[in-house]
Amino acid sequence: MTLKTVADRVGVSAMTVSNAFSRPDQLSAALRERILTVAAELGYVGPDPAARTLARGATGTVGILLTESPQHAFYDEYTIAFLAAITQELAGAGLALTLLPSGRAGDVVPARDVAMDGAIAYSCRPGVDGVDWLRKRRLPLVFVDQQPERGHTSINVDDRAAAAAAARHVVDLGHRRVALVTVGREVTDPDTAPSDYMVARQRMRGWLDVLEPAGIEPVVRRSDYDNPEAGAAALRDLLDGPDRPTAALCFSDALASAVVRVAEDAGLRVPHDLSVVGFDDTPLARRMRPALTTVHQDAGEKGRLAAAELAAAVARHRAGEEPVVRRLELPTELVVRESTAPPPA
Repeated sequence: MTLKTVADRVGVSAMTVSNAFSRPDQLSAALRERILTVAAELGYVGPDPAARTLARGATGTVGILLTESPQHAFYDEYTIAFLAAITQELAGAGLALTLLPSGRAGDVVPARDVAMDGAIAYSCRPGVDGVDWLRKRRLPLVFVDQQPERGHTSINVDDRAAAAAAARHVVDLGHRRVALVTVGREVTDPDTAPSDYMVARQRMRGWLDVLEPAGIEPVVRRSDYDNPEAGAAALRDLLDGPDRPTAALCFSDALASAVVRVAEDAGLRVPHDLSVVGFDDTPLARRMRPALTTVHQDAGEKGRLAAAELAAAVARHRAGEEPVVRRLELPTELVVRESTAPPPA
């Protein structure tokens, strides 16, 4: 069944049938409805997407590059909300979203080989090959939760200030033995070290901005990005001794939830024996018992903005217009709930 079959049945040109699917503004509503009805009766689903891509020079698809495994995107509640907002916003612009792993599968490098009109680089660590391939392709790009780059719009929160607010909260409560439960590799100097990505560096720096002047030398435990349980379990040896921490500042709500479980397994009560602070304010933070003190950032708004900025950049690129570069910083707020209290006497 072909486009011409439908055209012959309706009594119009093949171009008119094509417009009914691809450029509906070129037809009256009644004629388009008649064409689509006949097409449905004949079992014709529309022009071949690959051929349409070649003809238009556009795919109707944008990518999002993920440093971590795609599985991470489906168990972390913050990332789920972020991706859902992106998908909804892109749908209004007639665009679809493709997940791009940062590695390769055999000879295929998704960031190099997948057809797309633009991409979002999300929380990518320095040195990720996929980011370099996207740059080389000269695609419209939006950077989210990473270092701004010249020529590309970026969307971030002030992770350093937000982490400092969390640290100040536990110091004001009287805590002096504090654990930092974070992700990534060892960072000797959080301000300058290239060995970890920007969000981890900035949150570490924010915690230390408050703890160091207070004379507090925190204990640091690290986790793989995809395994918060392992990072929390690394605290287990600390919770048994007399000098155990009385507060834990965590990189994310997922890590904080794992820390609470490890503490309870060790016979400790949260917050009576151990105060715990998360980051993100996902639905998990409100479901936990006790409800989690955490830093709120709006995953939905961040995703919506990222998609809107990328869709606008793609439209300007198609029209041959110069890009409009913006540096957007969304607000954060410390939300105090039941998981923090003064340290035990």
